[in-house]
Amino acid sequence: MKIPLAMNSIRIKFLVMIFITSISLQNIAYGQVNTDRSKSDSLILSDVIKVTLDNYPTIKSAEENLNAADYKIGLAKTGYLPDIDFTANYTFLNPVAKVTIPNMGTFQFTPENNYSASLNYRQSIYDFGKTAKNVSIENVGKELSKQSLNLIKNKVAISVIANFYYILYFQKAIIIKQQEINTLNEHLDYINKKKETGSAIDYDILSTQVKVSTVESQKLDLEGALRIQTAQLNSFMGRLDGEPCYVKDNYFVMLPQVNADSILSYAFLHREEMQMAKTKTNLAEIKFELIKTQNMPSLNLFASGGYKNGYTPYLNAPKLNFVAGVNFRVPIFDANRTKYNRNIAKSSVITTNLENESLKRNISNEVVECNTNVDVASKKVHQFELQLAQALKAFKMAKIRFQEGTITNLDLLDASNSVSESQLLLMKSKIDYTVSVYKLKVAIGDKLY
Repeated sequence: MKIPLAMNSIRIKFLVMIFITSISLQNIAYGQVNTDRSKSDSLILSDVIKVTLDNYPTIKSAEENLNAADYKIGLAKTGYLPDIDFTANYTFLNPVAKVTIPNMGTFQFTPENNYSASLNYRQSIYDFGKTAKNVSIENVGKELSKQSLNLIKNKVAISVIANFYYILYFQKAIIIKQQEINTLNEHLDYINKKKETGSAIDYDILSTQVKVSTVESQKLDLEGALRIQTAQLNSFMGRLDGEPCYVKDNYFVMLPQVNADSILSYAFLHREEMQMAKTKTNLAEIKFELIKTQNMPSLNLFASGGYKNGYTPYLNAPKLNFVAGVNFRVPIFDANRTKYNRNIAKSSVITTNLENESLKRNISNEVVECNTNVDVASKKVHQFELQLAQALKAFKMAKIRFQEGTITNLDLLDASNSVSESQLLLMKSKIDYTVSVYKLKVAIGDKLY
């Protein structure tokens, strides 16, 4: 009677161990896992995005382009300002012009040493809108740089979000696999004890060892993938490689509040690419108008004043002098350069409009794809919730039957593994749904930062 009592005790311990493991795995699947990490160690998605956007080199480069745009605007506005400079010259001249008159002597018309110093002033009075259009071009260019910066930020943010959730999945999947390994090792001990009593054979032991090896291999793959994703997140955040990244649960984001019938209109209105396309069209049109002014006249004022020698009769004495005037220039023939530049600019306007139409089609396809992915992911979440409920129900029935002795411990273990696999699938589907929602937000033009 001692052996059956001992085996019954082992059976009860094994049953309790399986039950505790299933409860732990269920908590993991629903995001209720407890770890020994403090909250301060956990990374929150919003903080990760902020740190990344504050330090990412591509974004820094785009921000510097904004500074360059300001400089270009300032450069274009210099067309309204005068040019003022100071010049000084010295020239030694030999021979010099001289004339000799009998009984009167020799007269020199220019000195050998010629020097002058003057302050020069040049100002455009009217250029028929050329400077104004140049300033408009640079202002539009700055707006384009801003839109490009926003687009880059959104692209970096969605990459960070996907990376964040991959890490979350791998972290939890590793915990689940470790729980499976613990369960299998406990089961292996159980089988070894059964073999000692003659109630198990080598096949049972080998089968369990194979399962342990398989799950350990899966866990190694997950750990390797986690290290890769962690390195990528550290790279995004500008941290040293190898720093631990434990991310905090951030399941489920709300769907964008957009009417399904108007989702494409919303995307066309809010997508940064569409805003950039309109800005590019505007820029091409302004450039076209600028080129049309190239053959327009220009009116300029000039003035210069200073000291210079060489005035008779005292050739070497410096004298105050000045000159002022107005310059009016009318282009007559420029070898058709303006004509061809105008045609090029007109072609650029047409090309930009065609690109806008192509962009609309691409956005339409992207919105439909992302919306479909969200719908499919949502259905998968519901499906795997149902599957998990069924697996838990089957596991509960298996425990009863195991207590009754109608099934083996291997059958109970298979039921437990089904629960863990269902939980992995449910967790993955929740993460896929969340990432799909974020991608839909990007597709319709919502900002992620």
